[in-house]
Amino acid sequence: MMLYIAEKPSLGRAIAEAIPGRHKKSDGCIELANGDVVSWCIGHLLEQAEPDAYDPRYKKWSRETLPIIPVEWKLIPKSKTRKQLAVLKKWIKQADQLVHAGDPDREGQLLVDEVISYAGVSAAKRASVKRCLISDLNRPAVQKSLTQLRDNQEFVPLSVSALARSRADWLYGMNMTRAYTLQGQQCGYKGVLSVGRVQTPILGLVVRRDLEIERFVAHDYFSVMAHVVTDDGEKFQAKWRPSESCAEFLDDSGRNLSKPLAENVAERITGQPAVVTRYQAQNKQRAPVLPHSLSSLQIDANKAFGLSAQLVLDTCQSLYERHKAITYPRSDSRHLPLGHFDQASAVAKSAVATLVNAKVDLLGTVKLSEVIGVIDFRRKSKAWNDAKVDAHHAIIPTQTTSSKAQTSSKFTEVETKVYQLVVRNYLAQFMPAEQYSEVAVELTILSGLFSTKAKSITELGWTALFPKKKAKEEDLQTIPTLKKGEQLQCERGEVVSKKTTPPKHFTEATLLAAMTGIARFVKDSALRKILKETDGLGTEATRAGIIELLFKRQFLRRKGKTILATSEGKSLINALPESASWPDMTAQWESQLDAILQRQQRYQDFMTPLSASLSVLVEQAQQASMESLRGLGKAPRRASKGSKTDVKKRRPAAAPKSAKRVSKG
Repeated sequence: MMLYIAEKPSLGRAIAEAIPGRHKKSDGCIELANGDVVSWCIGHLLEQAEPDAYDPRYKKWSRETLPIIPVEWKLIPKSKTRKQLAVLKKWIKQADQLVHAGDPDREGQLLVDEVISYAGVSAAKRASVKRCLISDLNRPAVQKSLTQLRDNQEFVPLSVSALARSRADWLYGMNMTRAYTLQGQQCGYKGVLSVGRVQTPILGLVVRRDLEIERFVAHDYFSVMAHVVTDDGEKFQAKWRPSESCAEFLDDSGRNLSKPLAENVAERITGQPAVVTRYQAQNKQRAPVLPHSLSSLQIDANKAFGLSAQLVLDTCQSLYERHKAITYPRSDSRHLPLGHFDQASAVAKSAVATLVNAKVDLLGTVKLSEVIGVIDFRRKSKAWNDAKVDAHHAIIPTQTTSSKAQTSSKFTEVETKVYQLVVRNYLAQFMPAEQYSEVAVELTILSGLFSTKAKSITELGWTALFPKKKAKEEDLQTIPTLKKGEQLQCERGEVVSKKTTPPKHFTEATLLAAMTGIARFVKDSALRKILKETDGLGTEATRAGIIELLFKRQFLRRKGKTILATSEGKSLINALPESASWPDMTAQWESQLDAILQRQQRYQDFMTPLSASLSVLVEQAQQASMESLRGLGKAPRRASKGSKTDVKKRRPAAAPKSAKRVSKG
């Protein structure tokens, strides 16, 4: 008997529906007509044991018991899903062949592997486990996946990487949260100060941005525009580029702060000849934007509709599981396997039919009904790249039957908005590149350098699907055809005065962008270089939850689309060592976890140094000044008299019921 172990019931049902015959639904499983069985997890059925499972004295939070470092790690069944775990254990023992059908990512790999290991199967049986990768819940796609089973041993590094991350987060979060909570409460802080290797650097980004804006002092700067005319009377403007001799008057961004200097330059160039030292006119093109990963979809949805990252994730899960309208949503990939290319036409037409049925148009300048006419399904964009696709691919629409397309009328408003963003990026892969001409000019006027650029769109191509962006100032003028060495005339110089502006507060879109491109915020230049390709704070599946966690713990607050740090958030960051509030450490972790995934680093080489560093981190916490937190926070809410949870609510040091939850992120 073959047992398919899915990550969720929805996937289990999809597998059963893809196998012919009349099946029998049982408690926690589906018995197939051919004698095989489909069962499922409900997310993680097992969780890291709490500290007191290792030693009863850890139940009370105290300095003396820190750091807590398990010698042998323990997993315990989650209380709400014990029954399903028992069902799985029974079938695992009876099965001759196990098929791992967890979601195609690190967590999906680990949670099923953990259950198989917990069930105590033999080494030989574990070695024979097959892996089924399913990213589309529609029957044809599932049937195809079932014929392409792989050896589960291929995915051991995926599981080990997830395990290392899970245990490291537990170690760091558990010890740092207890250490700083205890230190904060000594200074009068009420409540729990949760610290995590991802959530805390994210909070640090917001706190430092808020502080930068608060301390910002605007100053004037002055540029010079040369108004130039050709012999034929054609006019354009070019901007002065200060030379090194002007360095003492420039700020860090190369802007001139001296008004007298600008006025002198403007006066001197008026009426002077302007010689063309460089003229370059090029026809260029811009390839289509790639299909969406979860983060890019969350960013676009926040910009377009103001949707939160968590709402987008939840909506994607609904579109994937309930409507079967998109592929696996928790993907960090923006590329597609070449094997899917032959299905492109059918997928795209199905997606358009779904939106037409829902009476929805895309967000661009081309009517949806006209899209298919300008698409060429022989066109293969750079998105189709097997080398950049592993366990999962980009989020794209699925191919549905005409009858299923009718379910689009049951999409909620938010589902429709998110779905059309997925469809739009997919359709762009089969549209022409954007074509534009670009002209660059450099002039010399009295030995001073002046330059300008202009860009003109000649063919919209795929950008017709997207809202028009406001044209840049440099693209609004027309530059005549010139020749190098040609002499023009500077009619006059003009001083343009502007003020510097502060950076903008984070929004969910820009905070997600910062998390996915965290190398920009890493202090260590050597690490920054390493992380340009592999950077990222958190994962596609966890980023939204971690942002929400910071709101829930009252370290962040919303003001419209803007995200601001609270007094508690600012005070916590000020009390922590820089290593905890900057992303360098967690970025280094992600780099090492990726190395484990690529079989370039061992689990122990990652975990041993971390365990060794905990004593130093705890000692730093015990010496931290927490005075700025005095009087802040909220005491844990006490249960009503006689409640069974009364004792738990009165744990020393406001210990939360689950320290594991505190350490998340």
